[in-house]
Amino acid sequence: MIIPKLLSVFFLQLVCVHLLVLNGANAQALKEGFYKSKCPSFEAIVKNTTASFISQAPSLAPALLRMHFHDCFVRGCDGSVLINSTSSNQAEKDAIPNQTLRGFQVIDAVKSAVEEKCPALVSCADIIALINGPSWSVPLGRRDGRVSISSEALANLPPPFFNITQLKASFRSKGLNDIDLAVLSGGHTIGISHCSSFSNRLYNFTGRGDTDPSLDPNYIVQLKKKCSPGDANSIVEMDPGSAKIFDTSYYSIVKKRRGLLEADAALLNDNVTRAYVQLQANSGGSNFFKDFAVSMVKMGKIGVLTGNSGEIRKICN
Repeated sequence: MIIPKLLSVFFLQLVCVHLLVLNGANAQALKEGFYKSKCPSFEAIVKNTTASFISQAPSLAPALLRMHFHDCFVRGCDGSVLINSTSSNQAEKDAIPNQTLRGFQVIDAVKSAVEEKCPALVSCADIIALINGPSWSVPLGRRDGRVSISSEALANLPPPFFNITQLKASFRSKGLNDIDLAVLSGGHTIGISHCSSFSNRLYNFTGRGDTDPSLDPNYIVQLKKKCSPGDANSIVEMDPGSAKIFDTSYYSIVKKRRGLLEADAALLNDNVTRAYVQLQANSGGSNFFKDFAVSMVKMGKIGVLTGNSGEIRKICN
């Protein structure tokens, strides 16, 4: 669309206000038990199918959590991260930040099982959201988006090297506050990271062959044993010794200046996020699980499509 220059700013302001109102209305349309009458076995199918995969490969749990985050931060929680690229379009899935996403086979298996029982009723977006909510109630009713563009993933997903100002701006642009940032960062208590995501902190932080002064020197020694210069493929646990357990030890690690990513360390550079890190590190996890559920539900409402918007895809990719 071509907009005359004198009208462009005003038009964009109107669009932003309209989208905020529309997104708020769509989020309100989500509700718990959305499929209770139409597909009463839906949630059980999701739970049982997902459990069968994770029992064989526990590392899929953090992978699916990450997928939900990467879906919601681009075009909202609409399942667009699942769409395959075509000869005429490179989709989100193939953007650099998403090339290490895993767990698509779990989504496909759940969708196939749901389609067999309740054809053309359940969205792929709702499947992603529900897979990540085994311990809290997840409002449902999302519909699937039709658009998936690689460049939008690159523009919207906060990279591992963001500082606290950039992180806060990224989260706020999605309707999430600074506490949500601190809480959702706690998801790094499970899972792994590739050396390429933090190796600059070990070998070339400012371009002078130096290390990141915010990272514990003793931890740097340990990390260098696992990640040699230029190593892009080796992996390191985000929360050493507890990477398969969803607990609060992540915050103790960050407090000790052993947060693996620059984005983890950045939490100590803001009064609000630092206070949350210290609270969880000192209290052994005061209210963290409750806080995490609240922030996950909030994130799961970003930019959702409901009602007659979007579609219900039979095949998620």
